[in-house]
Amino acid sequence: MTDAPAEIVDAHHHIWRAADLPWLRGEMVPRIFGPYEPIRRDYLAPEYVAEATAAGIASAVYVQANWPLDRSVDEVRWLRDVHAETGWPTAVVGSADLFDEGAAGVMRRQAAVTPLVRGTRLQLHWHERPEFRFAAAPDRMKDPVFRRNIAALADLGWLFELQVFPAQMADAAALVSDFPDVTFVLVHAGMPVDSDPGTVAEWTHGLRLLAERPNVVVKLTGQGTFVHRVDRPLIDRVAATCLELFGSGRCMWGSNFPIEKLWTDLATLVTTWQDALSGRSEREIRDVFAATATRVYRL
Repeated sequence: MTDAPAEIVDAHHHIWRAADLPWLRGEMVPRIFGPYEPIRRDYLAPEYVAEATAAGIASAVYVQANWPLDRSVDEVRWLRDVHAETGWPTAVVGSADLFDEGAAGVMRRQAAVTPLVRGTRLQLHWHERPEFRFAAAPDRMKDPVFRRNIAALADLGWLFELQVFPAQMADAAALVSDFPDVTFVLVHAGMPVDSDPGTVAEWTHGLRLLAERPNVVVKLTGQGTFVHRVDRPLIDRVAATCLELFGSGRCMWGSNFPIEKLWTDLATLVTTWQDALSGRSEREIRDVFAATATRVYRL
């Protein structure tokens, strides 16, 4: 077994105050990851930091946790203060309503709040199953206002966290091609929902389209989202496919905590991924667990 890197970077995690998140403070709403009563509470930096450092994680990227879009600057301001108090997170991915003409101004305000911000996420994933659906339609990435706001990311030097299902990946590949100066981070490895051969074939085809675009990197996160467990065969398939298509220099690991806390602890998640990559070279392991995220998020 190749030695694991001395420092692990968590490229995708959340901390939150339940009062700030409508889906935590209001009625239970069906979510993509299933029932969430155990995490319907504050999950603040000290708890995450304790779990992360015990698992060998040395730095982390916070990815927006679906605050109301009209409070997206407040979210960044809160994270600035959390970082000042704790030193975590190391970097921030915020959000803005990219279908609004004023989004570029919102993002500039976020940049003025703190230099921790590295990019933005607005979930575009759409699925026939309502509980899997976030976007209003599968092709929202073709919207002209959205595309103008994506263009604004290049001026800010920010990336876009791209969250789509395999059926949307052809449109996503066209989007990525049209904005070569923007880095796109494919969230949750493209979200394969099950192990059905047809699903796997569609997912692999879509990944191949995106891998052909050099400004796409892939995040090996969220593989318990649909199966609600740590599934080693699934992790093996995702790791092998992504490393084959993207290469280790465009792959990075992240925890998606505390969502995965619904079915596992952070140490188990880390060691399972380490075991899955144990046959890889030292360089590949270091890329996935530290180097790629360090470069992409400028840590």
